[in-house]
Amino acid sequence: MNRSKQLVFVLFVASGITASAWAQSGIQYDKIEIKIDKVSPNLYMLSGSEGVDPGHPDGAGGRIGVLGGPDGIVMVDSQYLQIGDKVLAAIRRIDAGPIRFLVNTHIHGDHPAGNGTWAKLGAVLLGREELREGMARQPAATAPAPARDPARLPVVTYGMGDPVRLRMNGETVELIPVRAAHTGGDTMVRFVNADVIMIGDFYRNFGYPFIDTNNGGSLKGALEGLELTMKIAGPNTRLVPGHGTYINRTDIIPYRDMILAIQTKVQQLIAQGKTLQEVLTAKVTTPYDTKVPGGLLPAGAAGTSADRFVTMVYSQLKSGQ
Repeated sequence: MNRSKQLVFVLFVASGITASAWAQSGIQYDKIEIKIDKVSPNLYMLSGSEGVDPGHPDGAGGRIGVLGGPDGIVMVDSQYLQIGDKVLAAIRRIDAGPIRFLVNTHIHGDHPAGNGTWAKLGAVLLGREELREGMARQPAATAPAPARDPARLPVVTYGMGDPVRLRMNGETVELIPVRAAHTGGDTMVRFVNADVIMIGDFYRNFGYPFIDTNNGGSLKGALEGLELTMKIAGPNTRLVPGHGTYINRTDIIPYRDMILAIQTKVQQLIAQGKTLQEVLTAKVTTPYDTKVPGGLLPAGAAGTSADRFVTMVYSQLKSGQ
């Protein structure tokens, strides 16, 4: 593979927008039903049906958090725009109060695409400054992009630093910024009294990690995010990824170790002057291809492919990131 073709391959495989658009093309929105899981007296997790979303076979779209109570509702993420009525119906089975705040964990459409629906119902949208900038940016296209609803953009934004805190319904909700991990604008949401942390998508327990460098994510940041999660989580803290099953902090260890092991192998091959194609041929993920640590499914059955993950690692290491 010559250098120009290799660069095109790297950009195609590592592109989060391309992958996301491809995955969303086969979603059966009409078949999505919303499941409700009560994780504390007033905290609930909502997830979509299995088997109707090619990009997320474990459950359509991203997981939604709902904190109810007399002070109004706090939501975490908003799912796909096309199923807003189903999400609202599920929330009304939990709490009839006003939806006051909606926090976005990151930019991918299965998490904030429905924002406009909730903003028009009165919710104040919160998210990282980088997330808002990315959502506001028009994608490159040969024809004008379709008009997009400005109501979907966060109106309260924040950067790296101390957590933003909401104190409602007997709970302290901490919005914890994560440095350039899954994307460049990630946030973890910690419910202090419930001892629950919604960690977004920089951890996934099916397939290989998806680090969206096209939207500012980085290998280094993803590893830092995992370390931060293990640091702030207690022994009994329930960690809730955007997709897959709930975990605790010890489940992160084999996942982190897998990333580090693959990173080391790729770095060694780069030091030997190997090209991307030669690194892919070396099958450095072989010890993990049957089942990713902590995973639900064989790596080849769902989620980011081994080759795409290795391509991202190669690209990040070659660029010194």
